[in-house]
Amino acid sequence: MSNTQNQILDEIKPISAAEISVFQNNGHILIRDILDKETVDHFREVIGEAAEKHNEEKRKLEDRDTYGKAFLQIMNLWRVDEEVKRFVMAKRFAKIAADLLGVEKVRLYHDQALFKEAGGGPTPWHQDQNYWPLDTTNTITMWMPLVDIPNSKMGMLTFASGSHKDNNVSDIIISDESEKTFSEYVKERKFKISQPEYMNAGDATFHYGYTIHNAPGNSSDKLRAVMTIIYYADGAKVTEPKHRWQENDRQQWLMGKEAGSLADSEINPVL
Repeated sequence: MSNTQNQILDEIKPISAAEISVFQNNGHILIRDILDKETVDHFREVIGEAAEKHNEEKRKLEDRDTYGKAFLQIMNLWRVDEEVKRFVMAKRFAKIAADLLGVEKVRLYHDQALFKEAGGGPTPWHQDQNYWPLDTTNTITMWMPLVDIPNSKMGMLTFASGSHKDNNVSDIIISDESEKTFSEYVKERKFKISQPEYMNAGDATFHYGYTIHNAPGNSSDKLRAVMTIIYYADGAKVTEPKHRWQENDRQQWLMGKEAGSLADSEINPVL
């Protein structure tokens, strides 16, 4: 990795008051040119190789359920690959996340490679945070394509603007059922549906943990390679898990920390 690439990961990209306001009102924002082409090209290769090596989904696309068809999902690659770790630990990303949330510091929850294969199905409407046993709404996901997404046909992330203000709408996890429940809720509440016209590799969207979102299927003949990083405000505490998915997250991403204790395990560093 070149010095320039190393440098950009730790260089601060200023976020304006207007951008913070848009994010906090809508629950999501698109920020362009976070990484330059050379750096993105490097990490597309690195993350792609690590994801392929650690991907455990071996079924054919047609043999999977809705969730399985939506994307290949490989988490916490930073723990198994030093070069991916450099990407995930980037101060550049974490500072944008902290600025948008309006907090001093954020911690890492986990990373997630989301690769929607050519012909991959839609990602149902859902909220991320009903998986997370955390006592704060100051949670945020960076969603960065590692390839250009020229239009919605490759599975562009789509948001229900303002939906984060309702906090936890339902404990239904991502599924056909969540598609039905959240789709009805979004219509009923008349949220504006927002989707970038296009995204270039190195652009990123950021959204709150409670922002309702989905993505269409990938009807192109190319892999939609996306890397996501989830952050939460430093000082957050672990809550009593409300269902088995939160218990699973407590064990896996918070190292089993007890409810009421600070969410500060060794795999949740301050970034």
